[in-house]
Amino acid sequence: MTDHTPVSADSSSANTSDSASATSPDTLAQRGQSRSRRPESQAFRDFMGSHWGERHIPTPQREAVADFLPQRATKAGAPFGHDRLVIPAGTYKVRSNDTDYRFRAHSAFAYLSGLGAEKEPDAVIVLEPTEDGTHEAVLYFKPRASRSSEEFYSDSRYGEFWVGARPSLDEVAVATGLRCEHIDTLRDALAKDAGTVGLRIVRDVDSQVEALVNEVRQQAGLPSGADAQDDDHALEAHLSEIRLIKDRYELDELRRAVDATHRGFTDIIRCLPRATQHRRGERVIEGAFGAVAREEGNGLGYDTIAASGNHANTLHWIDNDGPVNEGDLVLVDAGIEVDSLYTADITRTLPVNGRFSPIQAKIYQAVLDACEAALARANEPGVRFRDIHDAATTVLAHRLSDWGILPVSPEEALSPEGMQHRRWMPHGTSHHLGLDVHDCAQARREMYQDALLEPGMAFTIEPGLYFRSDDLAVPEEFRGIGVRIEDDVVVNADGSVTRISEDIPRTIADVEAWIEDVQSSTK
Repeated sequence: MTDHTPVSADSSSANTSDSASATSPDTLAQRGQSRSRRPESQAFRDFMGSHWGERHIPTPQREAVADFLPQRATKAGAPFGHDRLVIPAGTYKVRSNDTDYRFRAHSAFAYLSGLGAEKEPDAVIVLEPTEDGTHEAVLYFKPRASRSSEEFYSDSRYGEFWVGARPSLDEVAVATGLRCEHIDTLRDALAKDAGTVGLRIVRDVDSQVEALVNEVRQQAGLPSGADAQDDDHALEAHLSEIRLIKDRYELDELRRAVDATHRGFTDIIRCLPRATQHRRGERVIEGAFGAVAREEGNGLGYDTIAASGNHANTLHWIDNDGPVNEGDLVLVDAGIEVDSLYTADITRTLPVNGRFSPIQAKIYQAVLDACEAALARANEPGVRFRDIHDAATTVLAHRLSDWGILPVSPEEALSPEGMQHRRWMPHGTSHHLGLDVHDCAQARREMYQDALLEPGMAFTIEPGLYFRSDDLAVPEEFRGIGVRIEDDVVVNADGSVTRISEDIPRTIADVEAWIEDVQSSTK
């Protein structure tokens, strides 16, 4: 990896001569800049800023998402009258020393700006109150600098030499349809009419922007810090809740994510024989899917679960360091995040050798039946989100009873005083899906679990059964088997609910045929 030490620094942390030696102990910050010798002569600066040809920047085009952004801003600002609303993108997170994780914007920022991929670190959306009581989204970010500036070659965070040519204000304005301003003007924009205009911010995203907002609040006599917490949390909850209903652009992006994820699962099946030959076969599976995620989208929507055998009974198994054995089932929970940052969330449980054993098929069919019951319930009128889980677990409780595993009747287990079936199905059946794999998580319960299904909602259906290898409450033949089936669904305009992941095989016969077809085509 290229050394991130810039080729220029201020005089307090570097000597002007390559051969100069320090005459006093370095500070800790200065030691972080000690790996390279940095030229600082004016001659060097003049030379670096000259003799460059014309940049070849593609002509900016208006993005499809731009048509949806004004309505999103209106919805976001509706409850907050004349308050100014601040939604930071966030900044880079340090991975180790001076290396960072890939940037991924806060989802509320992505929703209101329409910016995906790795755009734009350290940017801020401000929802500016207007005279008619609505809000206008204004995007503040750091545009690319002139190649005669020191930033061009010396700034490893923003410099074109280091991270490529950043967009201009005009280019982003064309792409998004938003008014765009330089980030250096943010302080003045927040201070304008402060006191007459309130200030709210999405907290814990960018500490520097949050500190700036609190400084302006204090100067204007507005509640700040802990005193403003309830107001800020109300904004965050509202920004979650308005994303419960997806617009047409969002639903199209979710379908694209599901299609890409289907291709990722096909590559998993293609690599299963190789996985059985590797001591960490689960990582062979993880790697195959991850390659498709980067080729087809922005990357993974979340860490892939590739859990073979008993590992499938650890719900969030992401170590993926175990073998993949012939005769095992491998549970793969994975989703591709497309460039717009919308993600799929799919689970398939696959027989490693291509065929389910009788006991594996018995458990798998029970889970599949629970999936179908949940979808059927979702298609009934007047259904609340929580009812989907109840439909799935009713099937599973009765199946556990039929097998002689449940210690009480299904009715007793399903009552609030019972819940014994949750030993083998400990998680919820559904969650909303969108920019986050567990989307809209800050929404109030009455808007989420207790809400009626509405057109535009997108969520998962994912029941499972998990029989741990050391579970003495189940027959020995069940032990070490874990099965989950997860699909992504949307509520249509007429209220019906459709699986948008229908094309990813899920029945026993279809899964076996899928494995046979893919592996035959690669021989």
